[in-house]
Amino acid sequence: MIDLLLEALNTTVSTMITVFVMLFITGLMSEMGMFQRLSFLARPLTSVSRLPSISATSFVISLGSALAANTMIARMRDDGHLSDRQAFLSALMNGVPVYFRELFTYQLAFVIPILGIFVGGAYACVAISTGLIKLFLVVILGRACLPRSQSFSSEALEVDSSKDILEAARKSLRGQIRIFLRIAGLYFFMTLLVLFLSRRGILQSMDAIPIAQLFCIPPETVMPLAIYVASPKAGISLLGPMIQSGEISEVKALMVLMLGSLFMLPIYSLRSLLPNYTSVFGMRLGLSLVLTSTGISVFVRLIVLALLLIAAG
Repeated sequence: MIDLLLEALNTTVSTMITVFVMLFITGLMSEMGMFQRLSFLARPLTSVSRLPSISATSFVISLGSALAANTMIARMRDDGHLSDRQAFLSALMNGVPVYFRELFTYQLAFVIPILGIFVGGAYACVAISTGLIKLFLVVILGRACLPRSQSFSSEALEVDSSKDILEAARKSLRGQIRIFLRIAGLYFFMTLLVLFLSRRGILQSMDAIPIAQLFCIPPETVMPLAIYVASPKAGISLLGPMIQSGEISEVKALMVLMLGSLFMLPIYSLRSLLPNYTSVFGMRLGLSLVLTSTGISVFVRLIVLALLLIAAG
């Protein structure tokens, strides 16, 4: 148990150093009025979804760091400038840019060269489609749930851009310390919980083979499927040579990727998204974001898998 506590503490400390720096910098930039100058870049998107101007700013920030963007949204919510619905939709929108960043850092750099243009390209398209569907959902829910008058409500965010940097730094530090302590405490608790479940083998107990048989997945795909669930990069590295040697068809390779994702994504959400979102937004809102984000990702892959099974049958 001591080893578990030390591992959770080590993970928390290393992560929270980054979180604290991001909180301080975003708070400093907010106090200096810099964010308001950036919001025009994403204002058409937030306008159509009836989100406030601060959501446009956080979306621009999320192009570089979703964590920094979400901590900014959490602070605005804690200060009463954003409602729970606005914070939820803003955070969901902040998770979209990662799909486009990974197109260059992961899909084009790793997946497509190994799996080939057809399989790798289809895999990349599924990921991009997931991001676009999340963005579309934000627009639909925003227009359905948020009053039109809230689209441009930024009066509460007005700042004095003439204040000096030392004063802005002091206000940023005072304003962010409360949310940082909450984030650190919740992150440690959730990390400890996930590590405990992992040590007990609960996260690894999800056996993909019976489900593979249920979906009539060919026997030759079982090994790469099991490896992909444990490690997507290892599974992809195994599938590449199998495709090139003709051991597995391109359609079957896509089936492996889609079915494997149905198991891998929930495990990833428990290990990574759940501690991050709940530590920033609290249990109720954080858990809602994790379930929504993971549900969309799983749904998209389930649809693609069903289409592949129909085509193969």
